[in-house]
Amino acid sequence: MRCTISILLIAWCCLVLHDSAVAQEGKSVSKVGTTAAPFLEIGVGSRAVGMGGAFAGMADDATALYWNPGGISRLPRPELVLVHANWLAGISFDYVGFVMPVGGFGSLGGSVTLLGSEDMPVRTEVLPDGTGERFNTADLALQLSYGLNLTDRFSIGFNAKFIQQRIWKERASGFALDVGTLFTTGLKGMRIGATVTNFGTDMKMSGEDLVVNHDIDPTQMGNNDQIFAELRTDAWPLPLNFQVGVAMELWENNNTRLSVAADAIHPVDNTESMNFGAEFAWRKNLFLRGGYRNAFLRDGEEGLTFGAGVATRFLGNFRIQIDYSYADFGRLQNAQRVSLAMQF
Repeated sequence: MRCTISILLIAWCCLVLHDSAVAQEGKSVSKVGTTAAPFLEIGVGSRAVGMGGAFAGMADDATALYWNPGGISRLPRPELVLVHANWLAGISFDYVGFVMPVGGFGSLGGSVTLLGSEDMPVRTEVLPDGTGERFNTADLALQLSYGLNLTDRFSIGFNAKFIQQRIWKERASGFALDVGTLFTTGLKGMRIGATVTNFGTDMKMSGEDLVVNHDIDPTQMGNNDQIFAELRTDAWPLPLNFQVGVAMELWENNNTRLSVAADAIHPVDNTESMNFGAEFAWRKNLFLRGGYRNAFLRDGEEGLTFGAGVATRFLGNFRIQIDYSYADFGRLQNAQRVSLAMQF
């Protein structure tokens, strides 16, 4: 009975993805750039990115907090992950995530995501070389997570997120929820993952720099032309995303393992695409990875990814793993990430 419920839940997630894709079929208008907080779509973790972002079905380390919270309840020990990326156009991306198993009650987790730029000069039409002031941008996401094994094969997880974007003195805030499921089939350990991410409130910029002086009737002499008014900005939705992934080991023995994975993705702000990836592990200490991201995406810039990692143990159970990934961005060149994961 439990297995039947698990299969039905996964089938429902797949059906939602399919229905959403059908609803968008035939629409030629691109929706790129129509959502707030696009930094939420930046992949987390060098291991997952090295595998092309095909990680919804893997979700077996602390970066499951991002890719599929349904996987965090399967982590056997507490795990901390630190990620740094030199993002595009000189922007810096950082991520910290932590997962704590709490026995039969599942697992708790939390993460902090930061995306920011260096200070830049404020320029105007009158002063194109700069006013002497400087500004920067900063995006922030704070997340709390919970995962639970409903059966020995099926798990579910939830994320609650507070999101804030800031540019100089303007900012916007919002809240979002993620839901993820992970099911292990009886076919050589094949896993099926399904996630719905960034379901939440719209975000709207506000701040003191939107306050301006306004003349209510410029045709009338002698009236007050210094009345304070506020510019009204539009509210934009979050980048809602549906993702279904499959992962399995092609072979595995005491010394080596080869895992493959594939994800289907349907975002509300772009066309459908797929991610593919593979990971080769030797003695659980050395890892080589490769993948392809956003296959079949219309007007996509991303493509090949690869990465490597090394792990070792200290003081018995303490394990540390360092990973690196490279992702091709076509005309935008590339993005490189470094991750540090620790198990206690």
